[in-house]
Amino acid sequence: MKELKSYVKLLNNQPQVVIAAGSDPDLWPDITAYPIDTKWIGVDRGTYYLWQKGIQPTLGVGDFDSLNKSELSQLEQVVANMHYAKPEKDDTDTQLALALALEKYPTSRVQLIGTTGGRLDHFLSNLWLPLEPRFQPYLRQISLADKQNTIHYYQPGSYQVEKERDKKYLGFICLTPVEALTIQDAKYTLNRYTANYPISFASNEFVGEEVHFSFSSGIVAVIQSKDNKK
Repeated sequence: MKELKSYVKLLNNQPQVVIAAGSDPDLWPDITAYPIDTKWIGVDRGTYYLWQKGIQPTLGVGDFDSLNKSELSQLEQVVANMHYAKPEKDDTDTQLALALALEKYPTSRVQLIGTTGGRLDHFLSNLWLPLEPRFQPYLRQISLADKQNTIHYYQPGSYQVEKERDKKYLGFICLTPVEALTIQDAKYTLNRYTANYPISFASNEFVGEEVHFSFSSGIVAVIQSKDNKK
């Protein structure tokens, strides 16, 4: 626990990094809630969306094939660092942006927005992104968010999850086979459950301000979420 507290303290002393991909910005979380020293990285059209919202991207990444010539020209005048990628490449633009972010800010929290709400193949690619071997050492630093959900990733150990003020639901998603999953202090508890295949324990809820969980092997994503009010 002492090592965990030291790790959290280290992260808290580093700038927040936000990677904005190109999904509908109406689905983004409240960008005014991020710290003033946040480092913003745009992915393809996400770079343009950031600029439209009055945010100066630290870096723009992608092949920018979703922008017309006028939009790209505007970005090139206002974004000092543009990393151009070939349209045909092994990495997606988001993979490339995450790799560059972790190279430049290896001890920072990195949150990806604009990664949900569009094509399902894109979302699934983004959901499993932290499981890639090159990103797994940073898995605890990486999260995904939109206006209804936040997703955090966990490796084996014991954890305390604090309730986000505006969220009601809590989901535990076994992204791999998982052993000895235990959930305590939630509406629905679990005791040393072994999942032999990926499975989602959805629609759990907090009964207080904290939930505790642990597991001995595998990778688990924890989602805090709320319903979409129309």
